[in-house]
Amino acid sequence: QVRLVESGGGLVQAGGSLRLSCSASGPPESLGSLHGWTWYRQAPGAQREQIAFMPNGGTARYDDAVKDRFALSRDLAKNTVYLQMNNLKPEDTGRYYCNSWPPGDHLWGQGIQVTVSS
Repeated sequence: QVRLVESGGGLVQAGGSLRLSCSASGPPESLGSLHGWTWYRQAPGAQREQIAFMPNGGTARYDDAVKDRFALSRDLAKNTVYLQMNNLKPEDTGRYYCNSWPPGDHLWGQGIQVTVSS
């Protein structure tokens, strides 16, 4: 069973940066069956929304709200996916989750809180 754990969140002032990490663990055959990675965000009182995804062997795609500020990358050797977030805005506040692409219901983790102060 693959398990995803997010880390790297916190409180940051507007204009600042954070790098989120998503560490994947599990049997190699299960990890190898994932077709890509996705980052989601759930703002207070809102539904969880996809903000970035990258199919294996493909390029990352971003929601317009984060395009040119966020960058998804991965380190295959570490089974870790990153979300570099620059020029953060108060509206980026929320809980961030990673999942596979396409997402698996059984892969949702606890997420990590990001709070951007104005």
